[in-house]
Amino acid sequence: MNNLELVAIFERIADLMEIKGELVFKVQAYRRAAESLFLMVSDANQVLRDGKLEKIPGVGKAIAGKIEELLTTGKLGFLEELEKEVPPGLLEILKVPDVGPKKAALFWKQAGITDLNGLEVAASDGKLRTLPGMGEKSEGRVLDGIEALKRMSKRKLLGEAWPVAREWLEWLRQIPGVIKAEPAGSLRRWKSTIGDIDLVAAVINPEQVMELFTHHQQVARILSQGEKKSSVELKNGFNIQLWMQPPERFGTLWQYATGSKEHNVHLREIAQLNGYSLSEKGLLDAAGREHPFLDERSLYATLGLLWIPPELREERGEIQAALTGSLPRLIETDDLQGELHSHTDWTDGYATLEEMVEAARKKGFRFYGITDHSSGLGVAGGLNAERLMQQRHAVHSLQEKLGDSIHLLHGVEVEIRADGSLDYPDEVLAELDIVIASLHSGLRQPREIVTERLLKAMANPNVDIIGHPSGRLLPTREAADLDWEKVLDGALKSGVALEINSNPNRLDLDEVYARKANEMGILLSVDTDAHRPASLDLAVYGVSVARRAWVEADRVINTWPLEKLLGWLKSRK
Repeated sequence: MNNLELVAIFERIADLMEIKGELVFKVQAYRRAAESLFLMVSDANQVLRDGKLEKIPGVGKAIAGKIEELLTTGKLGFLEELEKEVPPGLLEILKVPDVGPKKAALFWKQAGITDLNGLEVAASDGKLRTLPGMGEKSEGRVLDGIEALKRMSKRKLLGEAWPVAREWLEWLRQIPGVIKAEPAGSLRRWKSTIGDIDLVAAVINPEQVMELFTHHQQVARILSQGEKKSSVELKNGFNIQLWMQPPERFGTLWQYATGSKEHNVHLREIAQLNGYSLSEKGLLDAAGREHPFLDERSLYATLGLLWIPPELREERGEIQAALTGSLPRLIETDDLQGELHSHTDWTDGYATLEEMVEAARKKGFRFYGITDHSSGLGVAGGLNAERLMQQRHAVHSLQEKLGDSIHLLHGVEVEIRADGSLDYPDEVLAELDIVIASLHSGLRQPREIVTERLLKAMANPNVDIIGHPSGRLLPTREAADLDWEKVLDGALKSGVALEINSNPNRLDLDEVYARKANEMGILLSVDTDAHRPASLDLAVYGVSVARRAWVEADRVINTWPLEKLLGWLKSRK
């Protein structure tokens, strides 16, 4: 059993316990353990052998015992007993947008609904609207959520897929005869959700490698099998497709398997104009001679193109830019000089102020923003104005201890209320170093109303950044129905920066609107919204959105030198 399988089990336990109505702190204990296991680099089996399970953040003696039971027996008696008490089918209901544990429990206990199909039938028959706290509109939202879930159910989150892919790539690279193994497909293009995990390998013994791949212990079912390409379904629900070619053909294979389909069609047209036909094996000239390529750069160069970063390969003008030498110098994760959106245990974070700042220092950040929630987000234990000022004092005291090793910015993620006003009066916001305004509730308001809320927040001169602008949560909660033309115009006029939130469940601002914002001259901020130190490593996902949006480093405010950032923040006051 690997780390990701443990994560799924502990998340399952937490969900079932919450539906059952267990105390919040008990549920949170399992969620924290799941998150720690997800972020952990070391293999849990090795941690067990080293006797260090209780060293994992959020893992005490009881949960360590459950991890050991799972790793040694493959089963967990506690979970089996829990599933006897709470129908496991309710977990599918939790995936429906706007249906949380309380509603799932309501549907189960009041209407006998125990699975997604039963929920859809009940909602279609008008049987939900009579339940306590429900109504016709709530029932309609449930039906809309079920449809949204159907659209997304076959795709996996980018942040879920990469750890699986890395594990398989590490395994492939250890097989004798595998010269090279790399990610491909939508994963390599860093799309926010993916279908299959595509992997490519340069091998000299394809039959042996394919046999090992299709009969791996994690494979649940072989979907297709060939000499150079096979597809399998894993026990964890992912599908993996492996492509293979000899080393001398790896470049064209990697390009072909990366896609996108539209990009490849255009590339084949370029090849034809140059007298070639293009396939995954290489270029074939008019005389029938094959031209294989060890690497992608040589292939693109032969076609008269600059090498195109995989994030841009969506047939959105990248080939023309490569022909004319006008491709952007895309932002890199190393360009980030600091983090502007993070949380501590003053609200819903899992680490202290000191622990979060120390993690930022270890990453070499020049500046770090502490932006806990405002009081309007009660579920996160938001700070009232008095507590916010107490935290400000704590930040200033910590800054004195740290000297100039890192510059701390004390701010807040302030809630945008239903009428567009903000949680704190202007005189409180004006005292802060940085203000992020975000939508967390009322996301299903009509377009005109939710758009106006955002515009009103942008117009407040104390607001510097709009956090995760659409409010979406992948894959279950769709974005607010914003009028993006008005939103982007409002951002341009007010001068606020729009955040690209790096959390794989958000990746919000979406790449389409991030590119439009970039083209309009609107500034961006790539932030992790970190709630624990390890989450600072999620920046790579936000950077991937910026890269897909053709964004260069100087358009992202947290790539700037400290002096430039402070000057910009001061000018906004």
